[in-house]
Amino acid sequence: MISYKKSILLCRRAIEPQKGLWTIPAGYLEENESTEEGALREIYEESGVKPQIQALLAIYSLKHISQIQIIYKASSSNNNLDPGIETEEADYFNWKDIPWHDIAFPSVVWALKHFKEVEDKEFFTPKSNPK
Repeated sequence: MISYKKSILLCRRAIEPQKGLWTIPAGYLEENESTEEGALREIYEESGVKPQIQALLAIYSLKHISQIQIIYKASSSNNNLDPGIETEEADYFNWKDIPWHDIAFPSVVWALKHFKEVEDKEFFTPKSNPK
């Protein structure tokens, strides 16, 4: 979850599943890659942004698709974007302008809401699946 000032980075997917819908930059780890390294690589590949990771935001367990999603809170010092081949478009959104009806996955909605809860906090407990 990357922020620039008070806006949040979202990417419109150029690939299935959910092609054409908005998500946060994300992907799978490569061999011998830490979760932080993988997050930074995926963010750069999908948006051209090189953020600074601030904290672990959430860990979501998605048993129905055998995934664990690790979400970091990060910030960027600029709003320069250069979307990669998996991204149709990337943009920063103010909270009120987030395209909620066009969000690709439920876990992205969770992450956005969890980010909003801790946006201005330096210290917080990482979140998990909503009850």
